[in-house]
Amino acid sequence: MKSIFIVYNQAFTERVDYMLDKLEINGFTQWIDVCGRGSVNGEPRKGTHTWPEMNSAILTIVDDDKVDVLLEKVQKLNQVNEEVGIRAFVWNVERTV
Repeated sequence: MKSIFIVYNQAFTERVDYMLDKLEINGFTQWIDVCGRGSVNGEPRKGTHTWPEMNSAILTIVDDDKVDVLLEKVQKLNQVNEEVGIRAFVWNVERTV
């Protein structure tokens, strides 16, 4: 199993929800109003007057066979509008209870 952490501009919220639904990824934890800045070309997302946009984040645990297809969907979504921004990070899940 893998843990996938997805951080995205809130403008992508409906598309991310749709993507998870289509891939039948039901379980996740979501954080709303996440502040940050991308490490490559990202502008700050701070919810302030100067930087008004905000991010959201989702953590989901999936079987190994869903990782590549989910990452492909995230990459395609990012290519639609790179200025908006979405990233995904994958970690191994050693154990669950």
